[in-house]
Amino acid sequence: MKTPLHILYTLLLIVFSGTLFADERILNFHSDITVFENAGMQVTENITVRAEGNNIKRGIYRDFPTTYKDNYGNRYQVDFGIKQILRDGNPEPYHTEDRSNGVRIYIGDKNTFLRSGKYTYSITYTTSRQLGFFKEHDELYWNVTGNEWAFPIDKASAAVRLPDGIPHSRITAEAYTGAFGSKAQDYETQINDDARVDFETTRTLAPQQGITIVVGWPKGFVHEPTTREKLEYTLRDNRHLFTALTGLLILLAYYAVMWSKVGKDPEKGVIFPHYEPPRGYSPASMRFIENMGYDNTCFAAALINLAVKGYLTITEDDEKKYTLAKTGKTEVEMSPGESALTKSLFSGSKSIHLIQSNHVKIGKAIEAHKKSLQNNYEKLYFVSNSAYFILGIAITVIVIMAAFLSKGTATDPQALFLVVWLTGWTFGVIVLLKQVLSAWQTVTHSVLYIFPAIFITLFSIPFIGAEIFVTYQLAELASYSMVFIILLAIVINWLFYELLKAPTLAGRDLLDKVEGFRNYIELAEKHELDYRHPKGRCPELFEAYLPYALALGLEQQWAGQFADVLVAAQTGDTAYSPSWYHGSRWNSVNVGNFTSSLGSSFTNAISSSSTAPGSSSGGGGGGSSGGGGGGGGGGGW
Repeated sequence: MKTPLHILYTLLLIVFSGTLFADERILNFHSDITVFENAGMQVTENITVRAEGNNIKRGIYRDFPTTYKDNYGNRYQVDFGIKQILRDGNPEPYHTEDRSNGVRIYIGDKNTFLRSGKYTYSITYTTSRQLGFFKEHDELYWNVTGNEWAFPIDKASAAVRLPDGIPHSRITAEAYTGAFGSKAQDYETQINDDARVDFETTRTLAPQQGITIVVGWPKGFVHEPTTREKLEYTLRDNRHLFTALTGLLILLAYYAVMWSKVGKDPEKGVIFPHYEPPRGYSPASMRFIENMGYDNTCFAAALINLAVKGYLTITEDDEKKYTLAKTGKTEVEMSPGESALTKSLFSGSKSIHLIQSNHVKIGKAIEAHKKSLQNNYEKLYFVSNSAYFILGIAITVIVIMAAFLSKGTATDPQALFLVVWLTGWTFGVIVLLKQVLSAWQTVTHSVLYIFPAIFITLFSIPFIGAEIFVTYQLAELASYSMVFIILLAIVINWLFYELLKAPTLAGRDLLDKVEGFRNYIELAEKHELDYRHPKGRCPELFEAYLPYALALGLEQQWAGQFADVLVAAQTGDTAYSPSWYHGSRWNSVNVGNFTSSLGSSFTNAISSSSTAPGSSSGGGGGGSSGGGGGGGGGGGW
């Protein structure tokens, strides 16, 4: 027998069972979509919900994405305008809130709470730039419900009305249901004679699930944006690109004006053959002036010139390591640069190994040599105009900063960090790639260097990989167009770094003489060499001009002029070899190989031995649920 308490409990359970077991959900989601001939759209969404005061207290909110990315990573901004919002057929208050990729509409009054029950919300809005235009057809790829609803959707449907005149047989329709990325097709569709396409789901959609439709039709019924309109849209949506392009033009204009003022080279004079190097100029100074800058070949040419003069010897051991040793000869005529070099390199010692453990001493000698050349020849023979280049770099930085600031998204700080990081890393990778190229060039002279070349190539792969990866990440954050503009700015700065350098009138006069001497080394016939020099072609002449040939990058051509002479210089069973070089590289039969391999390997040895350890790092069926336009989601508030 039941007690009164049991009866009361049962009655209460019956009365409140609807409340206890009811849940908030979307009972029906129907969307009427009209596509106009001008490519605009009007959409009316009728959303029937059951509210229980849990999440849906005042009403619902609806998210509409308005910002996308195109295939190139550029921002793509669609138009969106609210026409009316109703609840159960009556106007309903609402307010909007900007989101990172669109707008959120809060429907209802913050001071009015709903009773439990069913409510139908009607949202009518217009939008444009939602259609896809392809080679053979046009298309609406539309996320009807969105995939971010917090509630299940019992039933979802859509009706798409296309412009009049499209043949029924030329319309295609398909859809995808489920979570984002799903290719499930739990739906039914019907293409009607009045160019209307109906869709309806065949199962309940769980929270975070939706339906996306794809409707295609022949070209010519809807206006396709022209190329000019597309460009205008792109610039409107991507103010940062407009800012960057404008800044790039300013940068180009700046450099063009500066180049015309200070970077133009004086006209060449008449080039006459010169049968000896310009008097008073060392091989290193000739290279420094001609290149309007210093490199390790300047240092190598100076050392070989000192060796030829008898000041030092160069010894290469079986491991291809070099040792420089003073001969003790004191009466050697030196240029100011060579004097600075020897004082630094041999301070406190009579010999030095070109190995990395001596990088501090070798680096100081290189710096002393470079500084001497700069003090004696820069500004007198050429101007680098570095101040104008630094200003160009400043303009570039300002332009990039302004572009990212005008983009106005939360990802900008990340992108700015990547730009700064990538700039330094890129310069390091460029240095590393130069070393890789130099290593493989050495291999062409001797297969003994193939293993070091392979090692440095493998060593560089992670750094190059990081360069590619970070470039990709920057492209994802900022757009591929922005990355292209940044790379273009780097190229412009690099180009004008070289173009702004210009010889002075005195420098131009000297360069004419250097070119005359270059032509002589490169093109002179053997009989002309015999005629122009008292002793003719002889080992002494070969050695005397070898440092100059190395400085001008013509060591192999110069050696080719003396191959027969050096073979003939053999004394008994002893072949001729330079007194200043001791090693296995010398080959009187193939002297060209000796000079080219000595020049490249010696320069590489200088480069590696002057670098601190660890500092050379260098630094149909194609769609899915959630795709297309539309989308978003919603919830209660």
